[in-house]
Amino acid sequence: MQKINNELALQPSSLEVVDTGLFRFINEELNLHTKTNKGLEKVPVIWLGAERSYQIKNNKELRDSVGKLKLPLISINRETFEMDTGFQGVIKPNLYEQRDYKGGSFKIASIINQEKTRNFANKDKAKRLKNGQETGKYKNKKVVYDEYYVPTPVYVNVSYTITLRTEYEIQMNDLLTPFIKLRGNSPSNSFFYVIDNHRYEAFIDSSFNENQNSTNIAEEERMFETKVLVKVLAYLTGDGTNRDKPKVTKRETVVEIKISRERVVLNDQLPWKKKNNKYRE
Repeated sequence: MQKINNELALQPSSLEVVDTGLFRFINEELNLHTKTNKGLEKVPVIWLGAERSYQIKNNKELRDSVGKLKLPLISINRETFEMDTGFQGVIKPNLYEQRDYKGGSFKIASIINQEKTRNFANKDKAKRLKNGQETGKYKNKKVVYDEYYVPTPVYVNVSYTITLRTEYEIQMNDLLTPFIKLRGNSPSNSFFYVIDNHRYEAFIDSSFNENQNSTNIAEEERMFETKVLVKVLAYLTGDGTNRDKPKVTKRETVVEIKISRERVVLNDQLPWKKKNNKYRE
């Protein structure tokens, strides 16, 4: 049995969290650098959405004085996502949420509530002292746990395109090599990234699509471009901003049940019995 407590402040797993985690992994963990005319510099990473496409064309920080796109540059774009029935994760059935205003169906953590467990232990110890019992080593059976629940996760495959753009081929080699090494020779070709206590597995496609116009002598921007395709196996919890229940709920286990004492009156005398009447007047 459990009683409702309060909600744990924890970020749920959403598409925004999955996107942000991949962006931080590329920008901070890979932390790609290459040589430019100013020396070794970090390559900027941008998120490429519909509004970002407009910014690349119009943002002065991404272009030089003559309007030429500043290279090197890395952009990330989410292409598609789908619900794959073959990818179920550790939770295969759909677990219904508990029927109260807190909801939650899948337990993600169980932590001992030190304060309330200690209170029960001290209370039992005082009771044993009062009854003259031994107060040595004994196992406290009243351990209170704080259990945390979230809605049943929904598993999805999210596809991304990471575009590497450089002005020179040697710069492209510097940026592409870490992705090749990250993929490795193993059949799984996967890596993991963690954000807000959520862990996602990502797979790099074996083909790297290259495009370059160095052989074109026309008056246009010289650019080397390579697309790296990444698929992330992710899970979503809750309904985002449309959810009317807590995203993560903490419930406290019950270790003791008390029933109020009732008084029963025995051998009650009926007033009409004094007259030896069979029935009441």
